[in-house]
Amino acid sequence: MATAATPYELALAPIGSIDSYTNLVHNIPVLTAKEEYDLATRLQQDGDVEAAQRLVLSHLRFVARIARGYSAYGLPVSDLMQEGNIGLMKAVKRFDPTKGVRLVSFAVHWVRAEIHEYVIKNWRIVKIATTKAQRKLFFNLRSAKKRLGWLNQEEVEAVAEDLGVTPDNVMDMERRLAQPDASFDLPVDVDDEDNTFSPAAYLTGPENTDPSVHVENVDHKDFQETKLSNALATLDERSQDILRQRWLNDEGKATLHTLADHYQVSAERIRQIENNALKKLKHLMA
Repeated sequence: MATAATPYELALAPIGSIDSYTNLVHNIPVLTAKEEYDLATRLQQDGDVEAAQRLVLSHLRFVARIARGYSAYGLPVSDLMQEGNIGLMKAVKRFDPTKGVRLVSFAVHWVRAEIHEYVIKNWRIVKIATTKAQRKLFFNLRSAKKRLGWLNQEEVEAVAEDLGVTPDNVMDMERRLAQPDASFDLPVDVDDEDNTFSPAAYLTGPENTDPSVHVENVDHKDFQETKLSNALATLDERSQDILRQRWLNDEGKATLHTLADHYQVSAERIRQIENNALKKLKHLMA
């Protein structure tokens, strides 16, 4: 005999029929204020998992109602409900019954936050809202518009004032909402003879994307490094060490005074040795 799903498994399980799920969660009894307080206290003080499960179960109907309000964005309502359930569980974990606020009032912000994040990430291929102002406009601009079509300047300023953003933010978000996603490749049903091109056909790539150019550059770099190594080998040990510490040291360039102290000579003498060694290298590399 199969075991019954736990409340957390019910909240996170894939939702099949929306109507069946809605009927199921609406048959779960609603908690009274005292029951909610007692369960939340047990969770907060004793870490009672069963109390947390009952709090989650009794509020699944609330999440389903909120999620349905976002169905106009064209995303699966079942996914919206699941994301909202995650927000509900986060709220239950952080709920403090001593504050005198019902869980439903506290959880609404967590539920909406999870749904908002899901909608923003999945509404378009490219994320359409990243800043706080853009998020606010994404969820409020369409309802704030009094008519279809582009906003005029007066309407832009009115919306900006109502939502607490700048007119430029409003105009930028309106352009983003009006611009559909463009496919990088051509649809499969487009004939090659239609002279239709997609971004994949004409977008330029980074420089030196030609494999032959890349191989040539690598070979040239290896050749130059070999020449430098051979030229250094013709110098005396002190000159080699000074050049390496001054120009070839990955940990940082040594100062003339540091090398002067090491070799017990003046800084001017180190500079002379360095210049002479560089002249020899330049001649050998040429």
